[in-house]
Amino acid sequence: MAAWQALLLQGGDPLPALQAARDRAAALDGQGVFIHHCSADDWAAQLATLVLRLAEGPDRAALLKRYPLLGVPFVVKDNIDIAGAPTTAACPAYAHVAAASATAVRKLLDAGALWLAKANLDQFATGLVGTRSPYGRPACVADATRISGGSSAGSAVAVARGVVPFALGTDTAGSGRVPAGFNGLVGLKPTPGRVSTAGVLPACRTLDCVSVFAHGVGDAAAVLSVIEGADPVDAYSRFEPGPAAPPAQLRVGVPAAPPFSGDAGYAPAWQAALEQARLDGHHLVEIDFAPLQAVAALLYDGPWVAERHAVVRTLLADDPGALDATVRQVIEKAHAFSATDTFVAQYRLRALQAELAGLWRQVDVLMVPTAPGHPTFDEVDADPVGANARLGLYTNFVNLLGWSALAVPAGETAAGLPFGVTFIGPGGHDVVLAEVGRAWLGEGPLPRRPAVAATLPLAVVGAHLSGLPLNGQLTERGAVLLERTHTAPEYRLYALPGTVPPKPGLQRCAPGEGGAAIAVEVWAVPMQAVGSFLALIPPPLGLGSIALADGRHVHGFLCEAHALRQAEDVTAFGGWRAYLASRSA
Repeated sequence: MAAWQALLLQGGDPLPALQAARDRAAALDGQGVFIHHCSADDWAAQLATLVLRLAEGPDRAALLKRYPLLGVPFVVKDNIDIAGAPTTAACPAYAHVAAASATAVRKLLDAGALWLAKANLDQFATGLVGTRSPYGRPACVADATRISGGSSAGSAVAVARGVVPFALGTDTAGSGRVPAGFNGLVGLKPTPGRVSTAGVLPACRTLDCVSVFAHGVGDAAAVLSVIEGADPVDAYSRFEPGPAAPPAQLRVGVPAAPPFSGDAGYAPAWQAALEQARLDGHHLVEIDFAPLQAVAALLYDGPWVAERHAVVRTLLADDPGALDATVRQVIEKAHAFSATDTFVAQYRLRALQAELAGLWRQVDVLMVPTAPGHPTFDEVDADPVGANARLGLYTNFVNLLGWSALAVPAGETAAGLPFGVTFIGPGGHDVVLAEVGRAWLGEGPLPRRPAVAATLPLAVVGAHLSGLPLNGQLTERGAVLLERTHTAPEYRLYALPGTVPPKPGLQRCAPGEGGAAIAVEVWAVPMQAVGSFLALIPPPLGLGSIALADGRHVHGFLCEAHALRQAEDVTAFGGWRAYLASRSA
């Protein structure tokens, strides 16, 4: 989106560029990308609003602060409502004109963006292939014989073809990630509940997310910053921002032996991605994905398919032929499940969630192939259900667990096809993933950061250092290591006698009293966890203000002076780790 904003900042007229985007969209007619274009009257009304906003003042930079997406066109998946426009969900018999815009769309329009078209999808957002629509079957932008991926097929292709800088999709089981991987895009799937789904036709209402397609992580994160937030009209809204940054060294969980299928050349591309992760300094940890696959199996082989049935049950009963044959086959599986089955599956999911909670003590993020292969249209036509099921291998479990995910490009295969990986994190870690993804792609700082939880920078000097006995008191509260640094050269370090585990005491010296720079780690502790952390600190230790080597002041551990009278002065070691190492030696 930088080009659009640069045009405004340079005083340019955005109207010709917007007309060019409209022309690019029209040029794709007949290729299965769009279902409905913005009407001439609605487009004129949007342009009139843009002109009025541009006239609010000559300072374009100030306008962009007020309207962060001013003049930027976007596309919307056609299961998301836009007031006055038809919503079809790729089913003509379901088509109706929306009375109001979805919350996410309204926020984009309020931020100055202009909607261009409604995009094609797998009917009722049921599929990962992009082939289940009477409005056509868009193809991968790199190979017309291969599928675009779905269900957010048109949204992804519209961005990949350069029609718009970003598009909205939805993601229940991977629909915002698989098409991104197949078309060389970023696909941002937020934590469930972070973005309102009010005005979105549900696929599985308890799991659905509004997703974002863009060419870069910075653009996707900027869009997320606009559309996120609590929404009182969405019963499933859960806006709980998480940490702002990943740990200094990332522990990346990867599947031990990922299976690949087809002739797309994904296996060598995955090995290249692993090598890039190592070169980026990440520590790779092989993970047993069996529990994750057990979660994934619940989505389509369990009673969650009844959520899809709940949306279309009247249409299915009155006019079953209105549904795509494969979509109908998938949804009719709901009849096989009872209310008892639903509760049994809920119990199973809760048990798996508890089992997998410990995963985040081993790794900081997961990295997986976005898909295990890239099928051709012929392969999907030969096995429409099986081919689709295989594509969800690394996507189906994420929303059931309440996690966040970010699909990013990872080069090309030997056949010239886009290859992508997906970073997965706990719920609320959307900004952490954005930081990981932008570093992966070599992008600069996020131009507009989504919301993060308030944190307290805390300097630790002893037993709370990484890998030492009390570090778990930080990590179990969601604290993230920000940096390893030193205090100002004004401190002395002491080994406190009789402490278990061994702990040091830090004391600031007056000028000229022989202070030194002491090694510390600075951790970001979520504010809501600070109280419980304080309750664990025994006397004579406490928290105070610590001066760092670069002149900053942060909170950190200090010691009462009386406890240091009989303590060993270990300042000469420069830090607690070095002192412990000397004792071991």
